Amino acid sequence: MSATANPQTEIDPRYPVGKFRRAEANVTDHGAAIAIIAALPEKLRAAVDGLSAAQLDTPYREGGWTIRQLVHHVADSHMNSYVRMRLALTEDWPTIQPYDEKLWAQLSDASTAPVEVSLNLLMALHERWVLLLGSLTEQQWRRGYVHPDNGRQTLAEAAALYAWHSRHHVAHITELRKRKSW
Repeated sequence: MSATANPQTEIDPRYPVGKFRRAEANVTDHGAAIAIIAALPEKLRAAVDGLSAAQLDTPYREGGWTIRQLVHHVADSHMNSYVRMRLALTEDWPTIQPYDEKLWAQLSDASTAPVEVSLNLLMALHERWVLLLGSLTEQQWRRGYVHPDNGRQTLAEAAALYAWHSRHHVAHITELRKRKSW
């Protein structure tokens, strides 16, 4: 390490694991993406374990969602991804319906429901999702869907994105806990 390097590099609270880079995603290592997706429910549960209601209602960064909203967002997002992948496996490059995640996070269930509701949903959802992903052939990994804003996305790219998404949101919580000494 050079004398000028800062060993305490500050982590960007918006992107604690860095931004997803589609072009750099390793879309051939399906096993790694599946393993990260499989681990998300327990990692998310561990990240919020022991937090009080007031802590759950704390934004993970200035202007960001609360931890509660973040947990419910992960459930919303991963449900949508699972359905999109199933559509891609049963239709020929379907155009999927996007949703406004910011408006979804403002709905009453996302801002007030116990996080346990979404943690339980994620356990079951990810069990199914991992079974599905583990069964795909190389040809199926190349199938995909069209996102109206983001263009064509293969299932391999989607799995890489959601592996990143899993790590990204768990890190939002764990980094906040470090900053707050919770």
